[in-house]
Amino acid sequence: MNETLNKTINAAVDVVTGATELSAERCWQAFQARDAGADGTFVVAVRSTGIYCRPSCPARRPKRENVQFLPTPDVAERAGYRPCLRCRPREMSAQAETVQRVCRYIDEHLDETLDLQTLGARVDMSAGHLQRTFKRALGLAPRDYVEARRRERFKARVKEGEPIASAIYEAGFGSSSRVYAHATSQLGMTPGVYRKGGQGAVIRYTIAATPLGPLLVAATDRGLCSVSFGENAAELEASLQREYPAAQLQSGDLQLRGWVTALIRYLEGEPLNAELPIDVQATAFQTRVWKELQAIPYGETRSYSEIAQAIGRPTAVRAVASACAANRVALVIPCHRVVRAGGAPGGYRWGLERKRALLRKERRDQASR
Repeated sequence: MNETLNKTINAAVDVVTGATELSAERCWQAFQARDAGADGTFVVAVRSTGIYCRPSCPARRPKRENVQFLPTPDVAERAGYRPCLRCRPREMSAQAETVQRVCRYIDEHLDETLDLQTLGARVDMSAGHLQRTFKRALGLAPRDYVEARRRERFKARVKEGEPIASAIYEAGFGSSSRVYAHATSQLGMTPGVYRKGGQGAVIRYTIAATPLGPLLVAATDRGLCSVSFGENAAELEASLQREYPAAQLQSGDLQLRGWVTALIRYLEGEPLNAELPIDVQATAFQTRVWKELQAIPYGETRSYSEIAQAIGRPTAVRAVASACAANRVALVIPCHRVVRAGGAPGGYRWGLERKRALLRKERRDQASR
């Protein structure tokens, strides 16, 4: 897989393989919340009863000191625990293994027809049962998983220089229209331009002075592709050139004036219009995270784990943090509103001092209204 590997699919595979690294704190939070999304990712062993449960078990919660988190039912039973008769954790483990088998089959047969009937037959499930089981385990339908994996194979092949027509069919797409239909949202540009590293794309940019330092605003014809803080204009221009090495960059464009004005007014205390158009490459998972960030009210914050919970992926805290770090349009996608569980600011692509300043400003503005 290349560096643009779809984080949604990585996180999905992690869930069914148990590869996601879970801290005791996050496991305890999921257990306390009876989070069904965590079922199949670990089991909860209770020392005082000798029983292990799934995280969503409806039984009364034991004391924290009596709880141990283990990766699988097999590990729990080797440690001497018995499965709970109320929540039947082994059944959930069996479902996770089934979904894992389906994912593995999809990955190995992307160039074949992969409808629900075909996939269900591989695991002795009806199409409807497989759809429900798969979506409950991974948060996406089998069709979405297939499409995402094919896109990643296609993108990897065109980046390696393979002709587009060949890459389309090698990736398992039945026609070029399937790829071009998703080009804007999934590639950020057409496949031909993507293969050439953005060659031929025109990006207009301008740099404005703000209370937090110089702000570069850049856009294609479809929307904003970069909103970045920096120490000086030369640094910002060099960074934009590195980000889009094959694009044609044009500075001082008057068409950006409205967007720049909106961003500066935001820094002066006005809420930002969340409908500003964006044209950036993003995986499906990043898109889900970014939309959730845009839903955080002005003046409020959310923890990385709260964002993971909100998108239905409670174990994907690290992937949420990575999606925040991948944001290239500061303020428009307000990743500065995501903090650590204890309230510490965490990371910020454009510097922690700027993040703290933004949070202080938003809290102050909200308190004065």
